[in-house]
Amino acid sequence: MTAAAGLDVTSQESHVRSIPQMSGALHFSTRGEYGVRLMVELTRHHGAGPVSLAEMADHESLPRPYLEQLVSSLREAGLVRSTRGARGGYELARDPSEIRMSEVIVALEGPITPMLCAADHARDPGCDRTSFCQVQTLWIRVREAVVQALDSLTLLELTGPVPAHPLSQLPISPSTLVAGRPVRTESVPNA
Repeated sequence: MTAAAGLDVTSQESHVRSIPQMSGALHFSTRGEYGVRLMVELTRHHGAGPVSLAEMADHESLPRPYLEQLVSSLREAGLVRSTRGARGGYELARDPSEIRMSEVIVALEGPITPMLCAADHARDPGCDRTSFCQVQTLWIRVREAVVQALDSLTLLELTGPVPAHPLSQLPISPSTLVAGRPVRTESVPNA
């Protein structure tokens, strides 16, 4: 539309909304990907004592400096704890069967929010259309579906020997195995 149609084009063009960096999104960043891999590695060693970041970086082919940043967020969220010293490292703060993937993703990525108006606890929706928007329902349902999917999966459920993984023969602590849980035997396609 133009100014001739009775609209102030200048004010419309200057009203551009952006999503803050820590608002979360449907596209998970490398923080989410690498952080989940780090948590799975910690689960594989659960009950065997602390694991060094160097060992985890080696096993998962991840950059150690980046893992240092991620483990800090996970520690602040109460998901991992650290031990200092020669035999120090990191370990899960709780049993992996009690850690929901939604907790892990939120600790790494921030709130799961496809749009600002769909934030779980939005006080300032950031949009002047919220009171009459017909599309907001879509974004709220998308957020709820993603949160429900992540809530339905525990860290323990992601862990186990996967034959397609080059390090699948690494020992897994008996405390992570659940009686009657089927062992995954199909290969996992490269993502």
